[in-house]
Amino acid sequence: MNYNVIIIGAGPGGIFSAYELASKSPDKRIAVFEAGHPLNKRRCPIDGEKIKTCIKCKSCSIMSGFGGAGAFSDGKYNITNDFGGTLYEYIGKKQALDLMKYVDEINMRYGGEGTKLYSTAGTKFKKECITHDLHLLDASVRHLGTDINYVVLENIYAFLKDKVDFYFDTPVDTIKAVDGGYEVYCGDTVHTCEKCIVSVGRSGSKWMERICGELNIPTSSNRVDIGVRVELPAAVFSHITDELYESKIVYRTEKYGDKVRTFCMNPKGAVVNENTNGIITVNGHSYEDKKKQTENTNFALLVAKHFSEPFKDSNGYGESIARLSNMLGGGVIVQRFGDLIRGRRSTPSRIEEAFITPTLKATPGDLSLVLPKRILDGIIEMIYALDKVAPGTANDDTLLYGVEVKFYNMEVEVDSNLESCYKGLYIIGDGSGITHSLSHASASGVHVARSIIENQ
Repeated sequence: MNYNVIIIGAGPGGIFSAYELASKSPDKRIAVFEAGHPLNKRRCPIDGEKIKTCIKCKSCSIMSGFGGAGAFSDGKYNITNDFGGTLYEYIGKKQALDLMKYVDEINMRYGGEGTKLYSTAGTKFKKECITHDLHLLDASVRHLGTDINYVVLENIYAFLKDKVDFYFDTPVDTIKAVDGGYEVYCGDTVHTCEKCIVSVGRSGSKWMERICGELNIPTSSNRVDIGVRVELPAAVFSHITDELYESKIVYRTEKYGDKVRTFCMNPKGAVVNENTNGIITVNGHSYEDKKKQTENTNFALLVAKHFSEPFKDSNGYGESIARLSNMLGGGVIVQRFGDLIRGRRSTPSRIEEAFITPTLKATPGDLSLVLPKRILDGIIEMIYALDKVAPGTANDDTLLYGVEVKFYNMEVEVDSNLESCYKGLYIIGDGSGITHSLSHASASGVHVARSIIENQ
């Protein structure tokens, strides 16, 4: 075999698998295959002047490359079992938390020192939420910021680059099980390994689904999260974000009993485009450097949809809604909340006259022509509920960008070592359908690396 271990995907799961293996078992020959670019070549061409909207690059530098989709996120590591995935169901709650804390220690060692660790423990805001039928989930949150997160990734790569063979801009076509290990096919080239770790992230969900089909690896139906990205003046949420930074708030709607939640809160941040499999969706970033901060805060409001038989393509459902948005707006649509509840589309003049400056160039339009009524009703209910704890949320000029979609892979059947039905083939990170966050994905990478070392 060419390698002892091949890792497919250089996102958080793949990076921390490589880190743990290179640190604890330096004699192993390790390779990482990544469809995207090296970190220093990841550049989104949108500059706001010459290029204002997504041009659909062959490899999206926001979604792919060293660091994965988390490289240009706001660098939030949530240390909790309450959200971010179900890793604890496989390895135990204490083990999952211990691994997340270990990941945090590594991030601090490689450039994150001095960043703040927030916590919801003992906050008065939790009681205030319950009073209004909102539920604040428990978590410790390490906020690196997009800028410091980048520095941490640079430093970890500097540690790994002479210990691990990296193959960038090298998408893997397929994997085949052979005697003694696996063959990894990249175009006309075949690489072999004894053990293979698959960590392809959410953007690799379609690829993962195909591979599981080819290898007859059992999977189960998962969910898709659909919603909008909310942008409002930072002052509206400052009493919450100054204390907690990230607040995961869940609300059960009166009309349908659906759960709507806040996600990825970015105080003084910016709204950005994402390209997932050629579909333009929306996300948010924030920075630790005060010079890069804005006067706005943004966060997602998402409704999780779980599908039952006979429907099996939850990601396809989310994609169809995103494609409709792209069809109507040429990309992301933005609408004032006041226009939405009055049943009229936003126009460029209405956006310009608003008392908030958008941080993303998007097409003014009407989200009610895109989002299903049940989802949109839930989002509107949630905005009015949040207005009770953060007055100003339901202001007319609050901006809603659509659509935001979080795609989840079909949940792959693995054991407590995150090993598939094929011995030596591990499925980790968000591509497994098990983790949904930077911290959980990173922890899953460490867990598998330790399992390989212990059973060598």
